[in-house]
Amino acid sequence: MKDKVIREISKFNNELKLQGFKAFQIEDDGAETRSYSRKEFYKICLTTGKSKIHYSDKTYDQEGTILFFGNPHIPYSWETISTTYVGYTILFSEEFFKNSERSESLQQSSFFKIGGTPVLKITEEQRGFLNTIFHKMISEQKSDYVFKDELIRNYISLIIHESLKIEPSENFEHNKNASSRLSSVFLELLERQFPIETTSNPLQLRTAQHYAQHLNVHVNYLNRAVKEVTGKSTTTHIAERIITEAKALLLHTDWSVSEIGYALGFEYPTYFNNFFKKNTGTNPSAFRQSEV
Repeated sequence: MKDKVIREISKFNNELKLQGFKAFQIEDDGAETRSYSRKEFYKICLTTGKSKIHYSDKTYDQEGTILFFGNPHIPYSWETISTTYVGYTILFSEEFFKNSERSESLQQSSFFKIGGTPVLKITEEQRGFLNTIFHKMISEQKSDYVFKDELIRNYISLIIHESLKIEPSENFEHNKNASSRLSSVFLELLERQFPIETTSNPLQLRTAQHYAQHLNVHVNYLNRAVKEVTGKSTTTHIAERIITEAKALLLHTDWSVSEIGYALGFEYPTYFNNFFKKNTGTNPSAFRQSEV
């Protein structure tokens, strides 16, 4: 049995700090490895091979193709087990990404949170798509295109949003309790319902009962787990996320209040108006006008 290899990464930290972003390809764990100030950068890796990832107080044993999300505020280490290890890595600072209008997707993404899921199992089809995105970022960082930073930020957002569509990895650490697992899955499922992009495909999961049915658990069990882990009820999480989306639609679309209410799953405009006022203290039209 071959000894496991703890990855040693070559120095390029000054260049990374200057640009705020770097993408590179991993080739058989060879010369394309890097070292950097982890506390200053987010990391996303698409890798194929066998490895052991230590993330905070958790350990993930992985084999095959995975997508890993590293948070600069959470300690982690990576051990390469297999001799053949290929893929892509991107590193970026919070300062680099926050210029994007969609930076909230990074802050709210469960992948970068302590209680979230930093590892996703990737199929061959998903791998092909993601390979293309990583390759585009590697090529773009070398180009002279004046808006290349914004284009790269869009590629990062695309990876995050595509990841939110993928079922979370089942290979959680053994000591993570059932409530934490269920709460994490619920929060990821909730986030995957957004953003709302068309009025023709309204929000389907609107209540705790809807989510419980989708997750094949009793609603009371889901409510207890979410409340225990997050301190908030399932209904509160759903309401807060719907309100966040409602505000975005009111500010950034020309949809009528009725259309927005329907897109968010409300059968009648009055129901949406009452819901919005209960949670914000004002009605949708007044909120829209106040932000103009």
